[in-house]
Amino acid sequence: MTRTHRQTVLLAVAISLASALFFTSTYVLNRAAATGGGHWLWTAALRYLFTLPLLWPVMRWQGGSAPVWRAIRRHPGAWLLWSAIGFVLFYLGLSFAAASGPAWLVAGTFQLTVIAGMLVSPLLYRGRGDHRARIPRLAMAAGLVVIAGVLLMQFGHAGGALDRAGWIGLVCAAVAAFAYPLGNRGLLLHLETHAADGEPELNATQRVFGLTLASQPLWWAIAAVAWTTVGPPTIGQAWLAAGVSVGAGIIATVLFFQATGMVRNDPVGLATAEAMQAAEILFATAIGVLWLGEAWPQGGALAGVWLVMVGIVAFSWMATRAVAHDPLAVRELRSERGA
Repeated sequence: MTRTHRQTVLLAVAISLASALFFTSTYVLNRAAATGGGHWLWTAALRYLFTLPLLWPVMRWQGGSAPVWRAIRRHPGAWLLWSAIGFVLFYLGLSFAAASGPAWLVAGTFQLTVIAGMLVSPLLYRGRGDHRARIPRLAMAAGLVVIAGVLLMQFGHAGGALDRAGWIGLVCAAVAAFAYPLGNRGLLLHLETHAADGEPELNATQRVFGLTLASQPLWWAIAAVAWTTVGPPTIGQAWLAAGVSVGAGIIATVLFFQATGMVRNDPVGLATAEAMQAAEILFATAIGVLWLGEAWPQGGALAGVWLVMVGIVAFSWMATRAVAHDPLAVRELRSERGA
């Protein structure tokens, strides 16, 4: 490795670490909204209603919005379907889970998403003769470590036994963790399948913008339900949702794609940059304790936190090496951030 390349990898790692910090705003600000009495439907809807106008100006430097509009007009059904799964179902689950426990608990549980993409691959690629339908055994072993860590966190926090609310929170966070990569990979497969038909080639930011745009009808419907059910959101909840939109929806997403793009052809560098996302749990813990007054994880919960982070690092290394020579698979790995 040359000195220049080493510096590039270190810079990519630093940028990825910064993106993890901004992704953490999802868990912390959603938790603040939940403990402040904000309804989870508003927490979910406001984030994406705010994200669209905030992301629109960014498109000027990210390939433009015109190709996205053309892609949606060509196949509106596909965009509506995958945005409903990858954005709406994903964020409804994450928003509901925010009321189930401290920010670090939701952040740690959502890390199931690092293995979810691998597990949904057979569902998407089965019957196509596509090698991406295979689940690498070593990566699966690391994924099982993450699952064990999540369960240890959940049961440790609950004192050994989850109550009804705890189970609901766990299931909602797990559903969110699977919905995002399923929606993302489903859209990628759609674009790949129709590439020969003149489907525009979209970069990661354009896909995020397109899914945000396609999900707007559902978000307005959810906002209408929230309005008739609990009334308008408070100013405080609106500010918190705007913070998530800027921090996670714009800054963190752009930083993460920048970091992974810098080392996209280096399996070791890409794995290292991916692994930095494990820091989300540390950031969520520290900010939750210092700002929200949450308790530090203790005993089994603390052991679960460390186990999740070890599993993420191992999984990032193994999964990235397994797809290092597959541009399509690497493209998918670099697209699975959305909290």
